[in-house]
Amino acid sequence: MGSQVMMKSFRIVRAGLAFTAIMAALPADARVLDPAKPEDAVEVMKRAQCGPKDGTPAVYHWSGRIYSRVEGEPDRLLLAGEGMNIRQCVTVTDAKRGAGYRQVSREVMIFTDPKTGEIVRNWTNPWTGETVEVMHIANDPVNVPAAFPYGADGKPFRPGFRRMGPWLAMPMEVPLFYNNVLAGDYQDYVGGKYHAMEIFDFIAPAAEILDTRNPTAHPSISWVRISDWMPWMKMRGRQGQLVFNAVGTKLNSFDELPALLKDEIAARYPAYTQAPPTDDARPNETTWTAFRKWIDQRRQQQERRPAE
Repeated sequence: MGSQVMMKSFRIVRAGLAFTAIMAALPADARVLDPAKPEDAVEVMKRAQCGPKDGTPAVYHWSGRIYSRVEGEPDRLLLAGEGMNIRQCVTVTDAKRGAGYRQVSREVMIFTDPKTGEIVRNWTNPWTGETVEVMHIANDPVNVPAAFPYGADGKPFRPGFRRMGPWLAMPMEVPLFYNNVLAGDYQDYVGGKYHAMEIFDFIAPAAEILDTRNPTAHPSISWVRISDWMPWMKMRGRQGQLVFNAVGTKLNSFDELPALLKDEIAARYPAYTQAPPTDDARPNETTWTAFRKWIDQRRQQQERRPAE
């Protein structure tokens, strides 16, 4: 009995020493975040969006399908897609708004064949019968305004996080309505606005994202976009919209992206292996600004060709 008691005491002491060592290795300020507090809510969002520390990149990957929505006809599955966004964040402070962060990024989305998974270079428009060249999405930069615990009006940051059992859900709707750069100067009078809705639903284990002992968090994401036709589809004002539906997650590194994306980025978009610098002050790129450059370049190439 004496030896058994000694062994039990030894195990207790050893466990206590191990626990002490673990606690000593944890950050001194480790704590559980409270999303109801504006300062913690910003920190939760930063942990979802960014890498483990300032200047460390984070990579999101998503995969999904693209449908048409035309009044009076069934929806059509037109394309699939593989996308990625590489970003980094930097801490910013404001005397009145508190400590927050700024996020800079660039992103690629490749359109693929829903049946074969192969990259689509040319696409036959099922309404017009015309075959058009596909312009894949490659926007640089896609930067986000700084997020602070308090707004310029003093109101606290309230992102609408939802605790759902062991999960923390972070829904975000982004209504878009702005001048289409492909149209003229009278869009308020004759139309031509870009009208879309982007819906981002992040969800993460609450124990991971709220506990600062974890350097960062790896949420899953659902992304839906309801938008106008892609300009390269050459729809000539045809009534209808596109519906994008995709799911994804934050990866540990760029290397975890699917081979299709990594190969395409290496061949055609080499800058997209890195995030923009944290002081990037360029205006954001959109599908429309990118298409205008893309189509202007092709028109110039055609003009330079000698007449046959």
